[in-house]
Parts: sequence; structure tokens; C-alpha cells
Amino acid sequence: MAVVIEKPSLLQRVIPFLRGFDWPLITIILFMAAIGLFAMYSLGFDHGARFAQHSRNMLIGAGVMLLFSQIPPQRLMSLALPLYLAGVVLLLGVEFAGIMRKGAQRWLDIGVIVIQPSEIMKIAMPMMLAWWFHRREGQLKATDFAVAGVLLAVPAMLILLQPDLGTTLLVVASGLAVIFFAGLSWKLIVPPVLLAVIGIGLLIANESSWCAPGVDWQVLHEYQRQRVCTLLDPTKDPLGKGFHIIQGVIAIGSGGVWGKGFMQGTQTHLEFIPERTTDFAFAGFSEEFGLMGVLLLLAGFIALIVRGLIIAAEAPTLFSRLLAGALTLNIFVYAFVNMGMVSGILPVVGVPLPFVSYGGTAMVTLGVGLGMLLAISRAKRLIPT
Repeated sequence: MAVVIEKPSLLQRVIPFLRGFDWPLITIILFMAAIGLFAMYSLGFDHGARFAQHSRNMLIGAGVMLLFSQIPPQRLMSLALPLYLAGVVLLLGVEFAGIMRKGAQRWLDIGVIVIQPSEIMKIAMPMMLAWWFHRREGQLKATDFAVAGVLLAVPAMLILLQPDLGTTLLVVASGLAVIFFAGLSWKLIVPPVLLAVIGIGLLIANESSWCAPGVDWQVLHEYQRQRVCTLLDPTKDPLGKGFHIIQGVIAIGSGGVWGKGFMQGTQTHLEFIPERTTDFAFAGFSEEFGLMGVLLLLAGFIALIVRGLIIAAEAPTLFSRLLAGALTLNIFVYAFVNMGMVSGILPVVGVPLPFVSYGGTAMVTLGVGLGMLLAISRAKRLIPT
């Protein structure tokens, strides 16, 4: 008697893969991806193949996201230390044998490809610190936070030496988020914040003397000092260093409430906005879609951040909670810094706007982070009740 084995249908094979997915988060991601594609077509339709390349990068990011969504948090935790150590070794390699481009030594030729190790630390840093505090759960002491500070400071200093202030800020922000969520005392948080506020106030008050030609700030490179001084008064060099900020502010303001319309931005398409599809994409977006478009974009980011924090709060382990919280705040920092620098309230540091700005590496990094969030949420949903 012949035995008939029925081959499972495609739907039957796909259902186990989809089981446990966080569909509210997936919906928000799809919404933001749609805004990003819509905006890129409007901003870059006359910019070569930029829209097609952005679509390709988004598909790659989606594939990476789905891949990481299948990795259990326990497996992610086992990868934290090796990934961190590999990142630090590669950063040391950049310091001693890195490739110099445009005045910065940020890349390393490993034979097969040329990589930028600092990008690895955007993910490795929160994973490492989450792993560290998970191991110390229930017995945290002040020395544990001191060790975490050292773990954060080593790669941050190596990245700052390249120099790459933007990536340094992102790596430090991701690490500080983990340390904060781990329970750092407010007594240790308030003093640095007050010092920063006082420092900013002194900088504004003494801008004319501190930003005078020939003044050396010692702690910053000259180009970094110029960025800060340009932020304080971009009109000092309106056709040079202040051009980016001035044109970005003009574009944002000219959008008004409803914007100039799809593909109708004059500042954007007459090439007044520099890097209109990358770092300054928000300026072009604001010009073409106005206040209403910006509010829609902000609503998407807020929904994404709120959903990420809910996933963090409901995560089953300390490692998962800390990692999810840090990954979520990473997205907030990316969006806040990009919008801030384009609007003229923060120095220009070259941070992309998630989903909207063109960039393959940034899209892959975003996909990894969102995939980990999905994996953490999936682990909680698949726990038997």
C-alpha cells in the first residue's frame, strides 16, 4: 500500500515564520518606509538613480531586519562580547593602518572589502553593556557602573580620534542609554547635565571672543570648532561654512503649513540645499510637504519610539530590556540630531534621518536594530502562558 505524503503549501510553511511577530511594530515600520520612499522620489527624481538606490538599500535593510528578527535574544547575548572585542580590534586597526579619505581616517581594508568599524560599535556597544549589566543583575555596585564607563569610553575615544564626532555621539548615546536604564543614580546624572548647561551658556555669552580667528579650543579639532561657531552665527560666512545651515533654515521656513508640493521644492531642486538626499533630506522634506508633512513624520517616529519602549518594558530578561531600550533611544537620537542640525539648533555632524536619508550603511544598521527589537518582542510572545 503506497503512502502518500502531502507536501505543505507555501502558506503552511510561511505561517511558522510569521508567528509571534509584533504586528504593531511592523505596521509602523511599513508606514515609515513608505514615507521614506515617497520623500526620496520627490527629493531625488532629478538626482540620477538615487530613488532606485534608496529602494534597493531599503530592501537590503528589510532582509537584514527579517534575518535578525529570527535570532533569539539568548543568542544575541552570546554574540555581545565577541562582537564588541572584534569592533575594538578593528578600531585599533583603523588607528594604525586605516585608509584616509577627505581628511578623516575611518576605513579599514581587510582584504575582501573596505569597512568602517565605527558602524559596528553602534550595535555592539548597547549589546555589550546590556550583557555586562545582565551578568551583574541583583548585585550591582558603583564599580560595575565604572566598568561600564570604561567599556564605553575605549571605543568612543578611538572613534573620536579618527575624527568622527557624529558617530562618537551616536555610540556614546547608545551606551549611556543602557547605563541609564540599568539604574544609574540621578545624583550622578544631574551634575554633568548642569555642567553642560553652564558650558553652553558660557559659550553663547563668549561667542565673539572664543570664536575669533586663531583661537584654539584644544579639546576639539579646528573643523569641529568651526562647526560650533558656525552654528552660533552662520551669517559670519553665509557663502562658506554657514551656507548649509542658512539654506536648510530657509527651506524649512519656506514650506509653510502645507508645503510647496510633491517635487515642487525650489530650494531643493535648484540645488540650494546641499546633500538634499542624505544629511539634509529633512530640509527638502519640510519645504515640499510643510508643517503638516513634518507632523506626520514626527508622529511616525513617536509611534516607533513608544512601541520600542513598550517592547523594552515587557521584555522577559534584563539583557532584552536594556538592549531594546537602547536601540529605541538610538532611533530617537538619530532623528533628533538630524532634525536639530538641519534646523540650526545643533552643529552639523553628518547624522542621517532614519528611513528618509539615502545611505546603505545607515539602512543596514537601522535594519539590524529593528530586527533585534522584533526578536525581543517575538521571544516574549512565544513564551508559553
